[in-house]
Amino acid sequence: MKLRYSPASPYVRKVMVLALETGLAGKLEKIPTTVSPTKPSQDVAKDNPLIKVPALVLDDGQTLFDSPVICEYLDSLHGGAKLFPASGPARWTALRRQALGDGILDAAILTRYEGIRPDGFKWPDWIEGQMTKVRTALAELEREADKLGGTVDIGTITIGCALGYLDFRFASEDWRAKHPKLAAWYASFAARPSMKETVPQG
Repeated sequence: MKLRYSPASPYVRKVMVLALETGLAGKLEKIPTTVSPTKPSQDVAKDNPLIKVPALVLDDGQTLFDSPVICEYLDSLHGGAKLFPASGPARWTALRRQALGDGILDAAILTRYEGIRPDGFKWPDWIEGQMTKVRTALAELEREADKLGGTVDIGTITIGCALGYLDFRFASEDWRAKHPKLAAWYASFAARPSMKETVPQG
């Protein structure tokens, strides 16, 4: 399998963390890929019409995108404990947490794109609106932090990758100061080998 890959992408990181946790990382051939919101790549479009990473090209030529689909597919390939719970409350909790983490990432990345616009084209109200989403989501996670515990599933993986992305691109936000319980949970989760191996770069 070939994975369209960027070491700076938190969505790619989700896939790699799951692959490492399930022992599947060695089956992925990482294809370094650069994408830009203003210069769409036709080469990437051949594998993902949304022109984003990650995209997973299967051995039969079929392509899967984006991270929730790729992660669930990979989770179907191994015989160990599943990171997408099969049913019941655990499944809905994991999927809800995944949505919350992905929502933080969506808003943070839109904020970053807005921030790199040329002077005169930036919209401060847009930035504030997106970062409000990030902050309200962090407040919800702080309320839930005691329940995260040692759980490792698609929900906690996504939350961990979201918090790591904030450290990577929004260090000045200092999210730990207002969210001590979440910060304590993340300190433990970020120490997992899968997280340490996938710290964003670039």
